[in-house]
Amino acid sequence: MSLEDHIKKAKEGKQTSFNYLLDTFWNDVYNFQLKRTQDEYEAEDITIQSFSRAFDKIDTFKEEFNFKTWLIQISKNIHIDLLRKKNASIQSKTTTQVDDSVYRIIDDNPSPEDKLITEQNLAQLLLYIKQLKPHYQKVINLRYFQELSYKEIADQLEEPINNVKVKLLRAKKLLSEIITNTKN
Repeated sequence: MSLEDHIKKAKEGKQTSFNYLLDTFWNDVYNFQLKRTQDEYEAEDITIQSFSRAFDKIDTFKEEFNFKTWLIQISKNIHIDLLRKKNASIQSKTTTQVDDSVYRIIDDNPSPEDKLITEQNLAQLLLYIKQLKPHYQKVINLRYFQELSYKEIADQLEEPINNVKVKLLRAKKLLSEIITNTKN
């Protein structure tokens, strides 16, 4: 199958095509971010967010453009947003001493999705999780109920760790949408 076929299949929601795109372009996006951030942890985090956003918005991708360029642009925008948030949080600190915790602020705080998910009572949360596709249910279960690490989940699912991270990010987003839509 060609790259174009995989993009088309990904737009139809085929997980194997998402995995193909992730495997094919992971190193390009990661290395691009590593050059920008000079930090492996941050580069990986931005790369995961980049694929998550790209897969959420894959319907907007136009075939006349280069997929890799599109991904890199998404990644660049995420990095710029993170820098803005960091600068805002640094400026809001009243002390003149800026320690490493300021730079890690994005990672330490639970995301809005995390907060929304933890606020649900267990029985209700399980009903919401049942609305997810089975592969998302499984990854949520392994991470939050069995409390496995990314590596342990990757081993159990026999998938690359990067796939697991992106799948978990997508699962949390979808779960958050289900909870929000049910409440509204």
